[in-house]
Amino acid sequence: MAWGFLGVLAFSFSLPMTRLAVEDLDATFVGLGRALVAAVLAGLLLAIRREPLPAKRDVPRFALVGLGVVIGFPLFSTLALEHLTSAHASVIVGLLPAATAVFAVLRAGERPSRAFWLAAMAGLVAVLIFATTQGVNGLEPADLLVLAAVASAGLGYAEGGALSRRYGGWQVICWALLLTAPFLVLPTALATHDLGSVSAESWLGFAYVAAVSMFLGFFAWYHGLALGGVAKIGQTQLAQPVLTLAWAALLLGEHVTAGMVLAALAIVACVLATQRTRGAAQPKTKDGGGVPSTVTGT
Repeated sequence: MAWGFLGVLAFSFSLPMTRLAVEDLDATFVGLGRALVAAVLAGLLLAIRREPLPAKRDVPRFALVGLGVVIGFPLFSTLALEHLTSAHASVIVGLLPAATAVFAVLRAGERPSRAFWLAAMAGLVAVLIFATTQGVNGLEPADLLVLAAVASAGLGYAEGGALSRRYGGWQVICWALLLTAPFLVLPTALATHDLGSVSAESWLGFAYVAAVSMFLGFFAWYHGLALGGVAKIGQTQLAQPVLTLAWAALLLGEHVTAGMVLAALAIVACVLATQRTRGAAQPKTKDGGGVPSTVTGT
């Protein structure tokens, strides 16, 4: 749970930092270019540690991780933030834990308990109530991009969490980055223009989403998913919308309402409830344990 919250804390800055980046940088450049920067860091780390290539049978699964969290979520969310505030987008991203739990059943072979689903649904209701307190009524066109980002991330988190049981969290994101990088060079290059007039704040936002959101944050996040189960630890992201709104208020000057504080308490309570349920952890392995001994630390 601690590893999961560390990952959530890292990701909670992503939307405000992306919002800063797209003030002066092209959305496609931010959404895909950050993955190229992270891929360079991943290649260096893998080379220094002389890690062996992953098994061929797992390459399609790494590709799914790449499609979900290296391409899908960054690109869709960045395009949406050209039209939405980070606070608005963070409310919809509150649906991510539910999406992750669904993909955990479909892709990671997990079978959460009924009590877990009740707690997760309570968290989802809290997020929806939270949305009404922020004045989000109905879906705007850009909201559909955020929903696509949520679906992409749910798939990438579930697949990556399952792979992390075998390879370790940091290796999963590194190999996913390297696998997808060749396909990102051309679109990123086409979106590169007028970089001389970019402000320091926009470059700071881009640096954060490249080094932390796209790289270091996944070290903790996938490690937590591997240890505690994709569905269960994925529910810690119920706290992410509230954290994101706090950072949006501090960094971007957005107003913090009393409804946000009340929603924060309700959402955190639901997160804690999911952690106390039984049967939400990862499926058993052949040796009877929940996590294979090959899982390494971050």
